[in-house]
Order: sequence, then C-alpha cells, then structure tokens
Amino acid sequence: MSSAALDITDLSHQFGRRRALDQVSLVVPRGNFTALLGVNGAGKTTLFSLITRLYDNRSGRIRVAGHDLRQNPAQALARLGVVFQSRALDADLTVRQNLSYHASLHGIGRHQAKGRIAQVLDQVGLSQRAGDRITALSGGQQRRAEIARALIHRPDILLLDEATVGLDVKSRAEVLALTRALIADHGVSVLWATHIMDEIHPSDDLVILHEGRVLRQGRAGDIAGQAGLTRTFLDLTGVSA
Repeated sequence: MSSAALDITDLSHQFGRRRALDQVSLVVPRGNFTALLGVNGAGKTTLFSLITRLYDNRSGRIRVAGHDLRQNPAQALARLGVVFQSRALDADLTVRQNLSYHASLHGIGRHQAKGRIAQVLDQVGLSQRAGDRITALSGGQQRRAEIARALIHRPDILLLDEATVGLDVKSRAEVLALTRALIADHGVSVLWATHIMDEIHPSDDLVILHEGRVLRQGRAGDIAGQAGLTRTFLDLTGVSA
C-alpha cells in the first residue's frame, strides 16, 4: 500500500496557449489534511479536474492510493471522493435517495447501500434528515450531505474544492470541523482547496498555488513564519491586499 493517498508529479495543463498548470508536484499523505491555497484563477479547479479525469493529463503523473490514473483509471477513481464547488445533489430527491443513487453508480448493492447510507449520515450528523428533500436543508447541511455522498464508497482521499463558498460563518466552521473529524476519527485523507486563510491551521500541510505554479509547500506554520500566513501569501504571490 502506498504511503501517499495522492501523489502528483510534474503535472502541466494548457488551454490553447494559456498554461493553467506548470510542473505541479504535491503529495497528500494518508490520514492528513492538506490545504491547497490560492486565489480564484490560481489553477485549483483545473488541478481537481485532472485528478478526477474531467480533463486528461498529457504530462506528468497522478497516483491515487498507489494507482496510476492514466494506467489504471478505474482503480484510481474508485479511491476518490469529491465535493466540487458547484452543487452535485438532485434538489428534488431526499437525502437518502441521493445517496442511494450514488451508491448504485459505484456498484454497491441495495442491502449493503442501506448500511453504508446509515453510517455516512451518522458521520456527517444528518441521520435525522435522511427523508428530507435537499431543498429543505440549509446550505451547510447540503454541504454535509455532499460529503456523505462522497464517502459512500469509502474512498482513500476526499477532494474538496472551495467547499465553504457561499456558507455563513457558522456553517463554514461546521463543515471544516466535520472534515477534520473525518481525518481524526476515520483516517480519511483530505485535499482542501481554499482561498480563505483562516481555514488553515499552523499544523496543516500547505501547498500555495499561484498562476498554475506551486510557490511553496510544507507545514503551514513554517511557511507563515513570523510574518503570518496572509502577509507571506501576499509577498509570495504579489497579490494586492
């Protein structure tokens, strides 16, 4: 078994003449919270699209739980759970119906899916809302339901692309706390893409992505130093405060 939940090496991608990613390399260790920090347009969503094969990588290498994404795409994708920035649940269905549908896409039988659904709803604190339509949930609850959907097939790593966008402060904190609890209690690995500095703890692994390039990676507290993460980020990227 690979020691890394996700291992990316020398990954580049272009849209026409514009290079969206330039020789990106990063590792997400197992049971780890890794923050991918960058402003809008830094390349975070492009990176996620390559990891999930919405785009095909023609350079570099992506390995998910030891499986090469180009050589063994089915095995690699089976180890991924994804929460995209845009909502992915059917608003007209109940929480349980959404999860049942997603379980069927992963080939999970009805009897087994019933147990899995109960388990993931308990993990995200939505057991009492299983029969409610998605439209009846708050924004934070909808995000938790999407995390439950991403967990249904027991992936090795969760990718969360700006998972707190559009949420109020309380809901944002709850989604982040839930994600960290999944790591602590269940050993899930997480790649958390964000542009919000205060979502990152000093002990987190951090990758700073800007204009498609990795500018710095390591322990967040070490990168921040005495200047603090915001000042360091602005100095590295040249972004105006």
